[in-house]
Amino acid sequence: MLMVHVNGKDYEVEQDTKLMRFLRDDLRLTSVKDGCSQGACGTCTVLVDGKATKACIPMLSKLQGKSVVTVEGLSEREKEVYAYAFAKVGAVQCGFCIPGMVMCAKGLLDQNPDPSRVEAAATIRNNICRCTGYQKIIEAILLSAKMFREDLPAKENSGVVSVGAPILRVDAKEKVLGTGQYPDDVYLDDMIYASAVRSEYPRAKVLAIHTEKVLELEGVIGVYTADDIPGSVKVGHLKPDWDTMIPVGHVTHYLGDAICLIAAETPEILERAKALVKVDYEVLQPVLDPFEALKEDAPRIHPGIQPDGNVLAHEHLVRGNAEEVIANSKYKVTRHYETPWTEHAFLELECAVAMPFDDGVFIYSSDQGTYDTQHECSMMLGLPPEKVIVENKLVGGGFGGKEDVSVQHHAALVAYLTKRPVKVKLSRQESITVHPKRHPMWMDITTACDENGYLTAMKAVVVSDTGAYASLGGPVLQRACTHAAGPYNFQTIDIDGKAVYTNNPPAGAFRGFGVTQTCFGAERNLDLLAEMVGISPWEIRYRNAVRPGQVLPNGQIADASTGIAETLEAVKEIYEQAPYAGIACAMKNAGVGVGLPDWGRCRLLVQNKMVQIHAGASCIGQGLGTVLTQVVSQTAQIPVEQIWYCPANTSNSPDSGTTSGSRQTLITGEAAKRACEKLCEDLKTHSLQELEGKEYYGEYLAKTDKMGSDVPNPVSHVAYGYATQVCILNEDGTIQKMVAAHDVGKAVNPISVEGQIEGGVVMGMGYALTEQYEIKEGRPVSRFGTLGLFRADKVPHIESMIIEKTGVEPGYGAIGIGEITSIPTAPAITGAYYKLTGEFQTKLPLHGTPYEKKKK
Repeated sequence: MLMVHVNGKDYEVEQDTKLMRFLRDDLRLTSVKDGCSQGACGTCTVLVDGKATKACIPMLSKLQGKSVVTVEGLSEREKEVYAYAFAKVGAVQCGFCIPGMVMCAKGLLDQNPDPSRVEAAATIRNNICRCTGYQKIIEAILLSAKMFREDLPAKENSGVVSVGAPILRVDAKEKVLGTGQYPDDVYLDDMIYASAVRSEYPRAKVLAIHTEKVLELEGVIGVYTADDIPGSVKVGHLKPDWDTMIPVGHVTHYLGDAICLIAAETPEILERAKALVKVDYEVLQPVLDPFEALKEDAPRIHPGIQPDGNVLAHEHLVRGNAEEVIANSKYKVTRHYETPWTEHAFLELECAVAMPFDDGVFIYSSDQGTYDTQHECSMMLGLPPEKVIVENKLVGGGFGGKEDVSVQHHAALVAYLTKRPVKVKLSRQESITVHPKRHPMWMDITTACDENGYLTAMKAVVVSDTGAYASLGGPVLQRACTHAAGPYNFQTIDIDGKAVYTNNPPAGAFRGFGVTQTCFGAERNLDLLAEMVGISPWEIRYRNAVRPGQVLPNGQIADASTGIAETLEAVKEIYEQAPYAGIACAMKNAGVGVGLPDWGRCRLLVQNKMVQIHAGASCIGQGLGTVLTQVVSQTAQIPVEQIWYCPANTSNSPDSGTTSGSRQTLITGEAAKRACEKLCEDLKTHSLQELEGKEYYGEYLAKTDKMGSDVPNPVSHVAYGYATQVCILNEDGTIQKMVAAHDVGKAVNPISVEGQIEGGVVMGMGYALTEQYEIKEGRPVSRFGTLGLFRADKVPHIESMIIEKTGVEPGYGAIGIGEITSIPTAPAITGAYYKLTGEFQTKLPLHGTPYEKKKK
């Protein structure tokens, strides 16, 4: 018998287990998050005898006589202070890492009530955050210390709040204190657990699946194969090419393919059962190089589905005669660039809980689009969509990596077949293998200008490895090509791109959505042209920066909100005064665009003297709930105390599309505004109480022109954001400061905008300098701790400059900022190292920097 002391109480435990499992599964202290179970991420941090400890490491037997404290065990004053301080400075985005950060803060402040910024950064150096860039978490720790020392009060949001006010995020408190639920925090009576047995080979024919020994194991509920799927075996976000499970007689596409599903009473039985499955394979030679995949005699990854060999998508954008213009230009530069795979490394693992419901299923999900999940799951189950209800629990980060179904359809299938609630959750290694990554790209880019540095033409050939399945590979390639010429005023382009299937892990949406890759090469070419002309990298960008009324390279007329020149002006003095500085610009669309239906929808319900906001749009940490709350409060002049943001649910929230393309703030924000305008009409003659039970619906279509439209100036997107970023180096090659000036139209919540900028810049820093998702022969070999993610004590100061410029009418003029923040970072950093060392690098991550991973 073991005795464990947790939050002031003693517990007798018969069986030795990991501390994290005891805290979560037995005591249901779900502030202790499972982010990796590898001791690498810090989301499970608790205090053991006052020392920050990762709960996934120690066994209970090692804790005899020791005291364990979790967030739930904080005093009421501590809960009040941390909840307020972390919300006040904007330290909470997806929130999954925050309880662990709070426990690190408490461990520090209990010993040192007045820490320095360096000490605050050091105390969280073993805890990863993928959203915030750490700067605001450090500020939250320092504010918490000040509040304790000076006995300062904590405040809540109150009254009518406006668009533009830095209010506390509406979901911050529950994330800080661990009371908000992510899917893995759901524990239901009679719940079982399920998981997939994955392929042993990137490409192999499945000959037989032997499950006899599995079914003999006590506690196993069942084993399910593709034969048990009542609807379509194949699902897919846009293209139905992804096998829910690989049928016997069919060929695997990558190591993440599910062969069968096992359901069991406990996670422990489940793991033993998975090890008993034996699969007979005929091993085939995998196709792992996109250039090999393009050859005529290459094996077909998806024979019968993909008519164009292994080419998923082909884009060819032409305006004018680029060859001729380049040949006649004074200066021209051609370089080959390569960018790598990148792992999203969101802190919350993929998890779904499904249960039988009304002849269908109800799914608690963590994803970027409830209606997308509903569509794929209903397709797989052969049910009408209304029989599959999907509700978002809190989403612990996405960055594009949760647009595709990963576990939701598996949970739905097992719940449907067993008629029991089921939880399906990926391990961190499964997550690293299974979900789509950022596309690696190979780019040959030629850029030309005249004798005065004015750009004349650009030609590019782009090849991306889209891996085993389509995912978002087609649209990612399209954005890579349509944005390759950047925010500049030149009209002649010839950009050819191909996304190619291989047997590598699939690639899909990732913050920046393809533009991160082509921007890297295009911006680097500008630095070389500037040298040839004899002007500075800042000057060549400023001369060519598109202004309102001019025409973008894609033919769209730049609207009044176009502020790339203003972002350049904002950083000019900083850039020119630094001896070792690099600079880069970017543009990024808001909204799906290119003629696709792009709807924002919102339903307001008056209930119990409150206005409920229902919008089927996932909040993945970007702060959508707070944005919509501010829109409703300002438009209807209703105090925030009377507004309630409800989680996206397909049964009561209208479809507002995927949280992707930096679209929700503008597009669903405008839908909420329109719903409010109808409410305002009734509020002229009625009190809110008198409107009990009434509903108000608003929708907005972001109408655009399709690719290749035969119009002089097609509208590809309803809005674009613009940015200039500067990297300043110390003489030793470390980064002294990053400066990021972003034109956001209208900043709905400036603190949230700063947080998006800081987090995106740090993600871009990792892309440029440290992150490596390693694949060997189709097998991911990276672990979470070896991905090269930046840590708090290594991040330099980040200066955010918010440029507000009117000109976009919908959504109070707000232009989404989620994606653009990561796009110009890598070329700015690369430019700075070019200034320092004279070496012109064309491949990421960079070599020869103080951040380079030391080879063993």
